[in-house]
Amino acid sequence: MKYGVVIFPSKKLQDLVNSYRKRYDSHYALIPPHLTVKSAFEATDDRIKELAEKLKPIARQFEPFTMKVSKVSSFHPVNNVIYLKIDPVDELKGLHDSLHDQFFEGEPEYAFIPHITLGQNLSDDEHSDVLGQLKMLNITHEEEVDRFHLLYQLENGSWTVYETFQLGKEQ
Repeated sequence: MKYGVVIFPSKKLQDLVNSYRKRYDSHYALIPPHLTVKSAFEATDDRIKELAEKLKPIARQFEPFTMKVSKVSSFHPVNNVIYLKIDPVDELKGLHDSLHDQFFEGEPEYAFIPHITLGQNLSDDEHSDVLGQLKMLNITHEEEVDRFHLLYQLENGSWTVYETFQLGKEQ
């Protein structure tokens, strides 16, 4: 089964992101807006129980932090993903690094660029047009993050929460 680790933003930010995702993100119906901390990976039922136990002390290592959205950006020309850029604060980078250093073998597939996807799988022309429009918006937002979530993928491709981990707290 596939699993992943994400941070879900506040309802206010999710509503803003979804106003674009419903038009520009092919994964809109599969998962709410999120910041990926550990991309999808395969694990057995026994292995995921073990991993969930290991996430508890990692969560306690990091205090809640302020997540800041700073601008609209894109991964073009690597791929046509448009996203909200999240400022890479030490706690977020530390959480990401701990997940990879402590029990996920190997290097991450991509460099860690904290973001929340607005659109993906766009044609080159559509990407250029939508990115141009969204870059004109002055989207800035700050909110406190105090938890992250271990998700699993259902047979229909959608994702749901397996377990939630509070930052800086005993579980």
